[in-house]
Amino acid sequence: MPSSAVPDTSKQWGQATHLHATAGPPFLCGVEVMRKGRVEPFLHFHPALSSSSVRWAGIAFEDYSTPACVIPRHEHVENFLHVVLGGPVKYEVLTRGKVLDFSGCTGTTFILPRGTIDEVRWKGPMQRIAVAIHPSLLVNALDETAHQREIELTEHWNLTDPNIMALLLALRTDLDEGSPAGRLYGESLANALAVYLLTRYTAQRYTPVQYRGGLPGYRLKRVLDHIGDNFAEDISLSQLAAVAGMSPHYFAQLFKLSTGYAPHKYVLLQRIERAKRELQDSQHNILEVALAVGFQNASHFARTFRKFVGTSPSHFQNQR
Repeated sequence: MPSSAVPDTSKQWGQATHLHATAGPPFLCGVEVMRKGRVEPFLHFHPALSSSSVRWAGIAFEDYSTPACVIPRHEHVENFLHVVLGGPVKYEVLTRGKVLDFSGCTGTTFILPRGTIDEVRWKGPMQRIAVAIHPSLLVNALDETAHQREIELTEHWNLTDPNIMALLLALRTDLDEGSPAGRLYGESLANALAVYLLTRYTAQRYTPVQYRGGLPGYRLKRVLDHIGDNFAEDISLSQLAAVAGMSPHYFAQLFKLSTGYAPHKYVLLQRIERAKRELQDSQHNILEVALAVGFQNASHFARTFRKFVGTSPSHFQNQR
């Protein structure tokens, strides 16, 4: 189907209803590689930010500041992205019997399919983002790819792509802010990254179908009821997509058409609305309300509450 085609979901719903009722991609505890037959961390430095505590499905994200270093020969056990956040910095890549010399700057990106074997010698200090992507995140991203066993990324060692950079910086910001929507926003960004990679950096390119009309009423009601019953829990994107019976990409696209909100923002709005009602009861303190509506701590709650309501929770409670 041409990319300009915009089918109506009322007529072609069958294209978007492969049931993705699985648990979704697995949790990755970190960015890991194989060295001398052992799985170990990609870098032996402590990351400034890591997705390990948020437990995003299918993706591991780590942010590092490192000195000049050698990353010894290793094999990538997952698909791998790497972005330079500072520069310039010179680096040398040893792979497939070749030595490749590059000069990296802010935005320089590696895209490596799993199974890539290399050694990298960094000749200066730098800040970097390293990302591992489980194959099932790519396979499950679109209904068009749901029948694939595995999708092969194309190898790049010195790429600049502003879209990849923007998505990774958004993931970084979500972690830095404490992931107020839990897993949902990070997994939405991860799925958007997977869809983008499918359209640009795979051996076989895919063109996502664009739908209009939103979710059918009964599917939307099923999803909204699930959110209403579980908004204080750490809801995942794959969980909501499974309730709707479709891939994460199409679910997120059609949910926003139906409600006007991305899934993570809708969940946050539900939490804030419940918090406003709870704050009207003077017997509840701010921390109790924050925990009751699904925030990890009072500071994350206060920051999100101010963003949506325009005032702090304590000021809102005192006004009531």
